[in-house]
Amino acid sequence: MKISRILAIIGAVVLALILVVPFLIPVQTSGTATYKEVAGEGATFASAQGIDIYYEKTDFDCQKGNNCSNPPVIFLMHGFGANTFSFREVTEPLSQLGDVIAYDRPGFGLSERPTSWEGENPYGSIGQDLILDQLIAEFASGRDVILVGHSAGGKLAAQYVVDNQDAIQGLILISPAILSTGGSPNWLNWVFSIPQLDHLGPLLVSSIASSGMDLLNESWYNKDLITEEVKAGYREPLSVIGWEEGFWEFNRAPRAFDVKDRLDEITVPTLLITGDTDTVVATADTEALANLIKDSVLFVIPNSGHLAQEETPEDTMKAIQVVWSILTR
Repeated sequence: MKISRILAIIGAVVLALILVVPFLIPVQTSGTATYKEVAGEGATFASAQGIDIYYEKTDFDCQKGNNCSNPPVIFLMHGFGANTFSFREVTEPLSQLGDVIAYDRPGFGLSERPTSWEGENPYGSIGQDLILDQLIAEFASGRDVILVGHSAGGKLAAQYVVDNQDAIQGLILISPAILSTGGSPNWLNWVFSIPQLDHLGPLLVSSIASSGMDLLNESWYNKDLITEEVKAGYREPLSVIGWEEGFWEFNRAPRAFDVKDRLDEITVPTLLITGDTDTVVATADTEALANLIKDSVLFVIPNSGHLAQEETPEDTMKAIQVVWSILTR
């Protein structure tokens, strides 16, 4: 009887520790400034789904001899752990083809990171679709729209196209994370809502501050091009107060992607670009998509990794320019 009572007490103590101790662990942000302060004076934000979306607009720079009336609007959608910075090398060249809007998806970059909201979760796939809806309505009403998606942003762009066939005129996917992706399965999302884990979540995901640099290193073929300036561009959002909470919200947000099973529904002109040494999203995966997306065009860029638009921007632009008349027909 004594032993059973002792075991019961021990069990109760252990349970209490499991339930209470996580809440005793302090979870603090490493950020030191608000997202608007980090963005600086003159930064531009659009309101979508009730939050501030950081964007950079580069106006159309019509070249002599071209048709300058009613140019298309090109939206740039970055990948996991990235931000508008990852498109810096191609933004100006793309502006010779149309207006360019690069924006930070919720959870990344310098966009607002809410911890509560009304309506659809802005970090989830549906919420991000609605944000793109509003950005298109604000910047491209009545105009042709070209989506450029890199990696996870490519998956989101492709999903948007199959869900909104008439809204998009052309699609450019750079190493799109469609056939094989990371992250936890949706059925595990309930685990992230356990109060103890939810409290510790921002602390658990804060390791991206170091592991993100490992991913950046893996993303380049020529490691010498990863300068301190490049590293600083990717680290800048980590100075935002509460970035860990925003990243945690992104990781536990609901995702409803079925584009992998609906690739035959992509009927808009599509360009696929990959580096020949991509190990983040295997080069072979992007090559396989060329056989799954009807009439798509594939360019495999030599001596380039996962970030072709950064590492080999000239070759990336050549690929886009070659098929531009097809993308905008």
